[in-house]
Amino acid sequence: MRQKLAAGNWKMNGTGTTLSELQALAAAHDTAGVDVLICPPATLLSRAAEVVQGSAVSVGGQDCHATPSGAHTGDTSAEMLTDAGATAVILGHSERRADHAETDAEICAKAKAVMASGLTAIVCLGESLEQREAGDTLDVIGAQLAGSVPEDSTGDRLVIAYEPIWAIGTGKVPTLEQIGEVHAFLRGQLVARFGDEIGGAVRLLYGGSVKASNATEIFAVGDVDGALVGGASLKATDFSPIITALENS
Repeated sequence: MRQKLAAGNWKMNGTGTTLSELQALAAAHDTAGVDVLICPPATLLSRAAEVVQGSAVSVGGQDCHATPSGAHTGDTSAEMLTDAGATAVILGHSERRADHAETDAEICAKAKAVMASGLTAIVCLGESLEQREAGDTLDVIGAQLAGSVPEDSTGDRLVIAYEPIWAIGTGKVPTLEQIGEVHAFLRGQLVARFGDEIGGAVRLLYGGSVKASNATEIFAVGDVDGALVGGASLKATDFSPIITALENS
């Protein structure tokens, strides 16, 4: 049975005062029936880990370098994130793929480093609106999955997040049928590549304009094991109902 996961990506938002939102979230979900993860900016990670200590909420990073150390000014390694209190790392988010021209191969190398450090890799996949309208969604998603996920992945250290680029922060959401089609495709690809034991254990998250008003219906879709939430995770009052909806799904 896959443990459900509600993950929040704060992106480049938040300062020390924002940790009060995390404190409120941890207090509200100290015994959550699902895994809850917040990925704040790197500047807040160690302080965030202290805030959630003893609660059901954990913290993670938003990216990492593929090597453990070296002359990489401005980068952060998986080992450093572990030292700061992280339990997981988001990799291959569409904003990283677009803004930093990250390739599938680079994301795969980062995922290997993350898993080797004992962290969970949350690998993001997603198509553009043009690719969706051209009918290329499954081809795009399949290529990203094949290129971004390491061969030695295990079910307990890998999470896949499907985030259609055109739905991120836009308020647009795919139909439930479209979400179900992609998640069923991803499950089939994972099982075909890794077998039932590993492929069936990988958690599949949906991301893209998830909010309290649509969370329940999204979580009812087959093979949706949770959500990767952006803006709605910044405030406890917005994210908490999503967590509750996941608990009740």
